[in-house]
Formats: sequence, C-alpha cells, structure tokens
Amino acid sequence: MVVFADDSSLRRLRPLRRGFRHCFVVVCSGAGWVICDPLSHRTDLAVVTGLTADELAQWYRRHGLRVVATRLRPAPRRPAPIRPYTCVEAVKRVLGMHAPWVLTPWQLYRSLSQPGP
Repeated sequence: MVVFADDSSLRRLRPLRRGFRHCFVVVCSGAGWVICDPLSHRTDLAVVTGLTADELAQWYRRHGLRVVATRLRPAPRRPAPIRPYTCVEAVKRVLGMHAPWVLTPWQLYRSLSQPGP
C-alpha cells in the first residue's frame, strides 16, 4: 500500500496539493509489514507485525492519511529514468514503476488509483 500525507513541515513542499505533500510505501513480507518512509534527510524503515492489511490501512486513515492498495510490479529490465531522489521516486522504485511523468505525490496517487492491469 502507498500512504499519502499532508506533511508541510518543509517549506518547499507547501506548493504541492494539500493532502499529497508526502508519500511512503508499506510492503507485506513474511515477517509482517515493512514500512519504507523516504524523508528529506534519511529513509526510515520499520517492521509492523500482527495486523492485517485492512487493520493497518484503517489505522493510517484514522490518523488522517490517504491509503491506496497496490501491488509490486516486475520492473522493466532497463534502468529507471534518472530523477531527483524524492519520496515519489523512492516509492516508485520499491513498487517497480517506471513512470517518468509521475513526479508528485498527487500524480502518483492518480496513477495508482486508475483502473488497469
């Protein structure tokens, strides 16, 4: 799942659409859920156990975050487009997405929310 937040603690994020100023990814693993939160100064990693996907998504929603269920994709066997390291780029790489036109959390949300294969 990809989680979207309205974090505007960094001044440069304020022009982005409200509710879509930051994103991070949560991936199911054998041990639980791996949370990869790419921040401007570091990438936080955490593992959460004992929750179903619905329980974890509801927890985020109760805290005012937007959640999109998605899946990992087989990445194309070519280098990903060169982009600045942002939360969006980090999430796309975890998911296996090569979507060069997706640059902001809002664009990522729209891309993941569209019906398709």
